[in-house]
Amino acid sequence: MIDEKINQKYLKKIKLFQKYNKHYYNLNNPIVSDQIFDKLKLEIINLEKQHKFLNHKDSPKNSVGFRPSKTFKKVKHSIPMLSLNNAFDKDDLINFEKKILNFLNEKPNFILEYTAEPKIDGISASLIFKRGKFICGLSRGDGKEGEDITENLKTIKDIPKNIDSKNFPEDIDIRGEVFIQNSDFKKIENKFANPRNAASGSLRQKDPNETKKIPLKFIAYTFGYEKGLTVKTQSEFLEKLKEWGFKTNPFNKTIKTIDNLIKNYNKIEKKRSEIDFDIDGIVYKINEFKLQKRLGNVANAPRWAIAHKFSANSAISRIENIEIQIGRTGALTPVAKIKSVNIGGVVVSNATLHNEEEINRKDIRIGDTVLIERAGDVIPHVISVDLKLRNRNSKKFSFPKICPSCGSKTVKDYNFTTKKEDAVRRCSSEGYECEKMAIEKIKHFVSKEAFNIEGFGKKIVENFWNLKLIRLPQDIFKLDFSKIESLDGWGKLSVANLKYSINLRKTITFEKFIYSLGIRHIGLENAKIIAKNLKSLKNFVELSKKNNFKDLINIDGIGETQINSIKNFFKNDTNLDVLENLEKVLNVKNAEIKKTNGLLNNKTFMFTGKLVNMSRSEAKSIIEQNSGSIVSNVTKKLDYLIVGEKPTSRKVDAARNFKVKILNQFSWLKMLK
Repeated sequence: MIDEKINQKYLKKIKLFQKYNKHYYNLNNPIVSDQIFDKLKLEIINLEKQHKFLNHKDSPKNSVGFRPSKTFKKVKHSIPMLSLNNAFDKDDLINFEKKILNFLNEKPNFILEYTAEPKIDGISASLIFKRGKFICGLSRGDGKEGEDITENLKTIKDIPKNIDSKNFPEDIDIRGEVFIQNSDFKKIENKFANPRNAASGSLRQKDPNETKKIPLKFIAYTFGYEKGLTVKTQSEFLEKLKEWGFKTNPFNKTIKTIDNLIKNYNKIEKKRSEIDFDIDGIVYKINEFKLQKRLGNVANAPRWAIAHKFSANSAISRIENIEIQIGRTGALTPVAKIKSVNIGGVVVSNATLHNEEEINRKDIRIGDTVLIERAGDVIPHVISVDLKLRNRNSKKFSFPKICPSCGSKTVKDYNFTTKKEDAVRRCSSEGYECEKMAIEKIKHFVSKEAFNIEGFGKKIVENFWNLKLIRLPQDIFKLDFSKIESLDGWGKLSVANLKYSINLRKTITFEKFIYSLGIRHIGLENAKIIAKNLKSLKNFVELSKKNNFKDLINIDGIGETQINSIKNFFKNDTNLDVLENLEKVLNVKNAEIKKTNGLLNNKTFMFTGKLVNMSRSEAKSIIEQNSGSIVSNVTKKLDYLIVGEKPTSRKVDAARNFKVKILNQFSWLKMLK
């Protein structure tokens, strides 16, 4: 079951990701290990996969790197420099290959060939060649545009400046990694924190003569834009790179089967300390370019490649206490207060225990000696308990059956899909009746993704709550600013700024307004879908007044769970009071309809039956790329039902009844010319 507490956790991760990103890419001063950084990205992406309502412009899937600095000229990449999804174990790799086979509509026994390329922990660079001449070099930047660091890159001896080979492409964007060998770094380690920091700082020197003093290396491994490249596989391309004068990774291999990838991974990991440059994993790429092109990309990562990262950091500590935190949807989250321990350069004193089920499954108790892993969480997590060190008198942790905040019963929802109780226990109170829930709801209301009231952070919410200045969201728009001005830490200017920020947000988009209400299971993505379909706040309010909740059933992406959450929201008198008062003081803009120009623009499609030589995922991807949209139910609003082999007769009959146009797969493809 989707937990709105997840959204708070998600936004914290996004904020943390941006902080790490800035230090990693822009300030050349990473504040956490690569394992922590990469695992944080994975956790954010996994949350987004598990909970479709989670979406953020600063998500790893929407961003690569960080904004280019103002020191260098910005240049747009001809083809974006994508990031890579990460794998941490064999199951991740099996799942990666399974998704590829499903997308290609191939059977499990279809053998894929991979290149396995150890991932150098350096700085990505893009080298643009025209007619064999190196004319421009860019940093990764944010993936879409980078910094022009041509003159600094020209100081690197590994980068050919002119290539005379007859088979070298007319135009090509060679991409690779700039790094410093560990043996060279020892000579300059008093100037930099680590080899990567040295490479990054050197590349961004204003004076190329300063860059020249640093023994930078370059290893090439891929390309962006190309004109005239004739190779058909990644392994062949790597050979050509060597022929053209580029250095490539000496540990590159071509491998088939996941088991062989694992064997190679284990072998390389054991050799890490012997290798003269830092590596943090192995990149696996589908070897055949034809398959790469067909697989395409997902957001800012290719479907055909993945980075198998080396193990994360962990440490041993002792649980001194277990505290219960309450989120805005009533979720009770247990947090272990542990004896402070340094993990990957960061001092850790808290560890999340996730939920009651997790505590019971691992039998975690106060006083236990535990293995803590810091994998990107603001609060790391407990991996396991050392039972040999457990005190004989320790008692099993009893999860509260009464809310510590308001005294209401705590309950577990029943999931009708899984036929099981939810793992999360919640406070049973609704609306703003529970103090801790109310505070978290108001924090959500003013948050960046909702009203985004500048200067109205979490600490301000807590302070104003304690001073009884706010109890409900509408109180924000009728604050007594003269009273605030007399408070410690406040003055005329800061109060004026706060007042200005609040007034500025009295006009808000419909989708952000829906999201700000904090309705359980309604994240920003679902709020966008609802806003797009209902179009106005008036229509949203009338869902309750006219009992029109059935109108939500035919909205693709909105299911029974979301509809029930919206119903429950409108059942609560306090929520209705909040809605009514906000309507009076706000200008909620109607949803805008975005115009597109794809071949399937404004057309809706649904599939039934098995497609020939194409998976359902690939077909849906084609429709979305051409500005069409997919729906999950046959209604009179459906434009086309695409019928494959052995279609569901019920869907076909429904389409005929609604006079929906029925096409076979090949007729549909003709629409795409």
